[in-house]
Amino acid sequence: GDSQLLYTICQAINTQLHGASINILRYSKLVFHFQTLLDNFERTVIDDSRLAGRPAEIFVGKMFKMEVWETLLTSMRIGEVAEFWCDHTGLYPIVSKGMRLIAQGRDPLEGQRHMCGMGNLFHYHSTGFPELDELMRTPQPLIFIMELLQVGDPMSYQRESWMMEKDEKLQMVPILHMQGNALVKRREFREAASKYKEAVLLLKTVQSREMPGDIDYINLGRMIVPLELNYCQCMLELEEYYEVIEHTDELLEKHKDCVKGYYKRAKAHAAVWNEKEARRDYNMVAHLDVTLASLVSRELKNLSERLKEKYWEEKEQYWNMLEKNEMKEEGDEEEKRQKEDTKDEVTEEKAKEESPTGDWESLEKVRLPLNLNLSQCMLELKQYQQVVELNNNLLKKHKGNITLCVGRIFHWGNKRQNKKKSLSLI
Repeated sequence: GDSQLLYTICQAINTQLHGASINILRYSKLVFHFQTLLDNFERTVIDDSRLAGRPAEIFVGKMFKMEVWETLLTSMRIGEVAEFWCDHTGLYPIVSKGMRLIAQGRDPLEGQRHMCGMGNLFHYHSTGFPELDELMRTPQPLIFIMELLQVGDPMSYQRESWMMEKDEKLQMVPILHMQGNALVKRREFREAASKYKEAVLLLKTVQSREMPGDIDYINLGRMIVPLELNYCQCMLELEEYYEVIEHTDELLEKHKDCVKGYYKRAKAHAAVWNEKEARRDYNMVAHLDVTLASLVSRELKNLSERLKEKYWEEKEQYWNMLEKNEMKEEGDEEEKRQKEDTKDEVTEEKAKEESPTGDWESLEKVRLPLNLNLSQCMLELKQYQQVVELNNNLLKKHKGNITLCVGRIFHWGNKRQNKKKSLSLI
């Protein structure tokens, strides 16, 4: 049938056999090197997996785009090198593009829209590689030189979801569910979440092939709910609250009566201080299940207490920051005052040196009562800061003067009283 048809268009030109034969089963992983050449006089090389630095891999029975390769490789032995001439190679540019992107560490579906590979080529009119575009324009026979390196036993590794049939996927779901539950009991929440997520993806893959609204589609959706909830619980334990909100949002769009979904989303909102959203979801839980009213009441009370604690913590942080700023300002003022005092002292010393001693002392005696009168006037005008600065300078020269001390004490008393009034208004 199909094998005979493929062999009529693929001729084995030169085959070197060495190594043992093996029975290749469905889902076996074939690892091989290949070289692609044009069927011309120069035998121009288009691709060489050895130059790319990694062998190619395909899985038997999984509808690889170059179906002829599967037929050729399954006819070979491990370690065998064979050369084939093939006529029907129209899809080779698509395969080559994907393998080249993988070798570069890029996504083989990069830039594609949601359509088949041929559809993407017609849409963009190019593979991005001139030699492959030429093969698309003028299909021609190609020569493949292949070396089969390894054949993997299908039972020796866990197959990815895209390799499984529908029944296999459905059989894996309860196994993954139980594995996740066992990991939760050991408090290995990250690993458990991975199991639940894998089970959800399997069910969604199967569901995507069903008609929306059909009984099978609905039943699959119901199977997804407990797995999603378990995943969200693991994320709550790991304190990844925004991940919980994202998944419960999606879940509640489809299942608006899911009480546990609202409860877990409320917990996540509360953890990130979304008070309005948390209260809304808690109230929805109580509305959907009246038996949970007492639980909701406790959660709301706990939320209120946490919000109060947060308020006082933030207020305390604000006060500490305010006090630090005031202390810094006072320190800056004191430093500025000291610099000015030093400057005044230098000036006075210089004046003393230039003036006779008797004249200087007589001037100071006249100057003191005048400064005291000036200080009293400033007190009446409530210019307290100026009073302190003036009296500080005078006290350095006339230590023990009671009038000066009283004026400064009066200023500081007024300053502290005004500060208390301003703080009480905040």
